[in-house]
Order: sequence, then structure tokens, then C-alpha cells
Amino acid sequence: MRALPWWLVTLRLLLAPAVLLLALNHLRGWWLTAAILVALVSDIYDGRIARHYGVATEALRRYDSICDTIFYLSIAVSAWILERAALVAVAKLLITLAVLEVVRYAFDFVKFRREASYHMWSAKVWGLFLAFSSCALLGWGIGGPLLRTTLIIGIISDLEGLAISIVLPTWTHDVPTILHAMRLREQVMQQS
Repeated sequence: MRALPWWLVTLRLLLAPAVLLLALNHLRGWWLTAAILVALVSDIYDGRIARHYGVATEALRRYDSICDTIFYLSIAVSAWILERAALVAVAKLLITLAVLEVVRYAFDFVKFRREASYHMWSAKVWGLFLAFSSCALLGWGIGGPLLRTTLIIGIISDLEGLAISIVLPTWTHDVPTILHAMRLREQVMQQS
């Protein structure tokens, strides 16, 4: 059972090429929706199980973040294959989100020499919206307000993640909000 969280995270990594193959073969509807929902369930339970068995290590948290990124990049490519017009309609939001993602990764690598793995509450909300809007878009071609809302939540989450990286003096994982980061910074400064 202690290895189960690793397998749940790896499942998302394995689902990424499966999602791409489904999109390339235009197998949408329940096929793509099932893959996205399985990824969502694995994402929800990997952390819970890891904490329960005391295996929520830094390595697992970083691996989880990397696999999430790879999985949702496969979703983005699949959306470009199947629903290009819906993405073009929200191009400004997509570009803003993509730029923020790159800036965050670059900033974190420059400052901490590794990617952030905060697992923020805003990122969890974004993950839920991302899963459901991905199901709607890739399953049945429904974009519009749900997709826009998802991208706006993603931008807010990325801004919070960048703010946390700016505030924290050293790399830390599992920082739920910017307020937690400010408290951590204060603790570190008091200890110095």
C-alpha cells in the first residue's frame, strides 16, 4: 500500500499518451471523459493515501507536480487537435496562462534550482475546473464560459504560486496559500 501513491501518480503519466491517441483517432465522448476522470480521481487520492501511510515525501510531491503538468499538456494538445476553434476563442487567456506557467517554472528554477510543488488550495480548485472543463470540451465540444472561467482560475492560481515563490526564502513544498507562505517566511526570519 505504501507504493500505491506512486502508482496513482504514474497512472496520470501513462494516461497522457492515451489521451493523445484518443484525440488523434477522434475518439471523444466517454472515452476521453473516462481518461480525464480517472486522472482526476488518481490525483485526489494519491496525496490522501500518501499522507495516511506516511509516504508523502518531497520526491513524491515533485513527481506528482511533474505528472500533472505532463497530463494536462496532453489535454491541451488534444484540445488543439479536436477543438481548435474553442481555444482560439480564448487565445488571450491561454497565452496569459502559458506565459505565467513558463515564468513560474523559470523563476522557481533560478531561485530554488527546482520546480515548485506547493499544492495550493487555488491549484486544487483549478484542477477540478480543469478536469470538468476538459471533459466538457473534449467529450462534447462544450467550451465557452466554463473554459473561460477555468483559464481565469488558472491565471489566479499561477499568480498566487509566483507570489509564494517570491515570498519564500527557501524551497518548501505543500504551501496551501500565500498567507501560509508569509507565515513561513516570518518564522524563517525570526530563526535567523
